[in-house]
Amino acid sequence: MKPNKYMNPYMAGFLLGLVLLGTIYVTGRGLGASGAIKRVVVTSVVEVAPQHSANTPFIKSYHEEHPGGPLKDWLVWEVIGVVIGSFFSGVISNRVGIKLERGPNITNSTRIIAAIIGGALFGLGSQLGRGCTSGAALSGMAVMSFGGIITMIAIFGSAYSFAYLFRKLWLK
Repeated sequence: MKPNKYMNPYMAGFLLGLVLLGTIYVTGRGLGASGAIKRVVVTSVVEVAPQHSANTPFIKSYHEEHPGGPLKDWLVWEVIGVVIGSFFSGVISNRVGIKLERGPNITNSTRIIAAIIGGALFGLGSQLGRGCTSGAALSGMAVMSFGGIITMIAIFGSAYSFAYLFRKLWLK
């Protein structure tokens, strides 16, 4: 079955803006994803290595700041909803399947290793910068935060820079 076309990116951006405004109106805060991952990691460390978490000041204080547990936060449910919603979107659009996107000059293993390293670096950067693309940049810009604007410039600037450096891997 032939997959459906992607949504117009301008319409998708407009709809994302409406979702962001609705989120700020309903919850009092913007969107975010890296915060949910941090909550899952902290909860996992507390459950798997309680002695280590008791001796690690960050994990100990983070866990104590969330008395019901770090997982009892709307960010965790937001990310679960994104995963479920994207799966249904893929089903509706006939795009569900396992596929590795890569350029002609890169092997599968190199592509996977690069994706893992890139994801880890972005996750580290999001924690050092106190937010990811959605939390710090998108939500920050929605409330005219100077830090949000700087974050968005840094994310897109570094993305364009790295794309220039690695473009030969993706082009024929």
